[in-house]
Amino acid sequence: MIERPYNVLFLCTGNSARSILAESILNHAGKSQFRGWSAGSHPKGTVHPLALVLLRQIGLPIEGLRSKSWEEFAAPGAPEMDYVFTVCDNAAGETCPIWPGHPITAHWGVPDPAAVEGTEAAQMLAFRDAFRMLERRIQLFLAVRHRALSRAERERKVIEIGRVRNDAAEDEAS
Repeated sequence: MIERPYNVLFLCTGNSARSILAESILNHAGKSQFRGWSAGSHPKGTVHPLALVLLRQIGLPIEGLRSKSWEEFAAPGAPEMDYVFTVCDNAAGETCPIWPGHPITAHWGVPDPAAVEGTEAAQMLAFRDAFRMLERRIQLFLAVRHRALSRAERERKVIEIGRVRNDAAEDEAS
């Protein structure tokens, strides 16, 4: 049985917004039980400034956040992932590397706030919406009794969580 914190990798194409938000949320909320990471198939190389502004406003950690390739997590010596979640539809459709340890995977698609054009207020609203959706899913994920469930049961739970929308009142994770 696993005794270390569960490692969770959030994937997106650019690794500048959604996956970065998810990494920060999980590292804050998951405490010592979970460790969040993020990466992209084609990383932009920088974190979107509004992602950092939002995380600072909410008081979540931004130290160490950076846009990086998913290849870092498939390389020898990388942390072994227990879960890998795609948070954008493009990354979900791409051929991912072979992850050491064969983690449980699921798609948790979230609209891309970095793609929103218009005023900074409209863009920040999109970032807040993405944050709320990710935060809701991560809360449900944290409520799962990971150590008490079989791999198949955990797999089913994380797939269900990926279908939860912002306004969902259901809580099937426990």
